[in-house]
Amino acid sequence: MLEIFHYSFMIRAFEAGIIVAAISPLLGIFLVLRRYSLMADTLAHVSLAGVALGLLTKIDPVIMAVGTSTVGSLVIDKLRVSKKVYGESALALFLSGSLALAIVLISFGQGLNANLFTYLFGSIVAVRTFDVGIISILGILVIGLLLLFYKQLVFLSFDEEAAKVSGINTKFVNTMLIVLAALTVSISMRVVGILLIAALIVIPINAAIQFRKSFKTTIFIAEAISIFSMISGIFVSFYLNLAAGGSIVLIALLIFCLSLLITSKSVTLK
Repeated sequence: MLEIFHYSFMIRAFEAGIIVAAISPLLGIFLVLRRYSLMADTLAHVSLAGVALGLLTKIDPVIMAVGTSTVGSLVIDKLRVSKKVYGESALALFLSGSLALAIVLISFGQGLNANLFTYLFGSIVAVRTFDVGIISILGILVIGLLLLFYKQLVFLSFDEEAAKVSGINTKFVNTMLIVLAALTVSISMRVVGILLIAALIVIPINAAIQFRKSFKTTIFIAEAISIFSMISGIFVSFYLNLAAGGSIVLIALLIFCLSLLITSKSVTLK
């Protein structure tokens, strides 16, 4: 069973995966409470355009994905604040537009190739030492900012108008949250894949919410679900030769279904 730890690429996968799993619920709870769940999916598609551009220009796709998703998040937030476009419409525009751009860029690069598939669906074999370094640095940045602005984010998530009246710079905090979402999506694609990272951000939080505990307890439950899903998903993918990203998300989804079953039974017993 411990054979998995004999391979350096698996060690890198666990290192990167655990960081991603720790970040996702911390960010996810604020996105879910703010009704921004679709934001993660939209930014994932923006990152895909960045990856395609990186592969085409021979610039590291991770760096390009971070850049494009960050810029995309700022533009989305600008449109949302200006109210020229409704929030959900802005997300839909970027989701479809960035996907179309990615397809066009891919066509220039002679279509889909193995490199692109590792970003789309994740690949534990493809995690490099460079990736672990980038994930670690950006992971520390994301966690640090979320902890630093924790009180403001909680206040804003439950009552934005009251937060604004109390003197909180809601525009800055909202922008920061969206930019952090962009960074999280970008650094997670090697492990989970662009098409599945949004699920890892949202599912553990929704599973934890079913238990109807306090805010902090919900975060701890979501963290446990996320990290367990990540570790067990990597084990399953290694020993059964399955896609890592799909295994991780399916385990998280199974836990969500179990949480629904457990909480529904507890309600019935009461």
